Amino acid sequence: MISVDQALDALFKLVTPLPVETVPLIRANNRVLAGAVSATRDQPPFAASAMDGYAVRSQEVIPGARWAVAGESAAGHGFDGVVDQGQALRIFTGAPLPAALDHVVIQENVTVDGTTITLVDGPNDTPYVRPKGADFAKGTQMSFPRKLRPADIALLAAMNVASVPVARKPTVAIIPTGDELVQPGETPGPDQIIASNSFGLAAMLEDAGADVQLLPIARDRATALQTVLGMAEGADLIVTIGGASVGDHDLVGATAIEMGLNQEFYKVAMRPGKPLMAGRIRESALVGLPGNPVSAMVCGEVFLKPMVDILLGLPAKARTKHSAVLSHDMPANGPREHYMRANVDGHTVTVAAKQDSALLTVLQTANALVVRPANQSNLKKGDSVDYIQI
Repeated sequence: MISVDQALDALFKLVTPLPVETVPLIRANNRVLAGAVSATRDQPPFAASAMDGYAVRSQEVIPGARWAVAGESAAGHGFDGVVDQGQALRIFTGAPLPAALDHVVIQENVTVDGTTITLVDGPNDTPYVRPKGADFAKGTQMSFPRKLRPADIALLAAMNVASVPVARKPTVAIIPTGDELVQPGETPGPDQIIASNSFGLAAMLEDAGADVQLLPIARDRATALQTVLGMAEGADLIVTIGGASVGDHDLVGATAIEMGLNQEFYKVAMRPGKPLMAGRIRESALVGLPGNPVSAMVCGEVFLKPMVDILLGLPAKARTKHSAVLSHDMPANGPREHYMRANVDGHTVTVAAKQDSALLTVLQTANALVVRPANQSNLKKGDSVDYIQI
């Protein structure tokens, strides 16, 4: 049995970044930018007004100053005439300023008499001008690799980037196993349950950036498992659920080895999630998860999401840990690293009283997994603990 850190090291070696493809910007959200992209223009491309008002020369801004209004500049419709000394230009937010003008007096600070404006008493120190290139200059590059968020997409659009190089989305084949399972919507027999893990993991890994193939349930026969594993051929990552323990009906490990699995490890010193195995089969990485619902989902958070990150070209690293203080006492931990469902509120964390690995309702209401090291002693209210967000 190996540690979580050792398991992560082994899993990270099973996957490598995928090739790069170019996609339209509209399809780039949640993809990983995999190459250099540069702004093709300054933003703003000209000095622009930040407010509705009147553009003038800054040296003329003194209380009581009067200007004749020479014309108007609106967004998309700049003024192409000449503004002389003692003249102002009516201007609106986002509109370009002529080169000679460098200050915008907001419309609330003037009185208007026909085509003449007068500056009222009061401070007018703020120029309300957005300089050319204030946001970014032509040639500015976006750093990569990075998972593109909506704000990144908006910035790329402003940079006039219409398509971007991204890592190919990894294909993940998920295989639920067991005679006890039926699909949601089917009628279970008296000794059957609904397959839930596969749907939860599919949603999790799609959010992480993968294309997920949810394969049929592999029944507890070697031939059935061989058939479904054959359907997963070509996937970047194969995930089996259940059947990875040592019972008479736990066939995944032996069957996969017969089909060419080069097994890297089996069993991890963690709770939940101990009966975890991994290796490579043909051209795919394979991870065998335990069948208990929470165990599978916790292993997805701890192991599968970082593997998807690597496939997408992101750095190989474990999930980021944060710290919070306990809202209650806790007894000593056992001999395995424990990932405990919990709720973080600000800087305080409350660990759920029930930690049975079959209780999905506890997981559904949690927003964190508190990570307790093996053999950690008793903890008191106010003690600091580490957690990962879920």
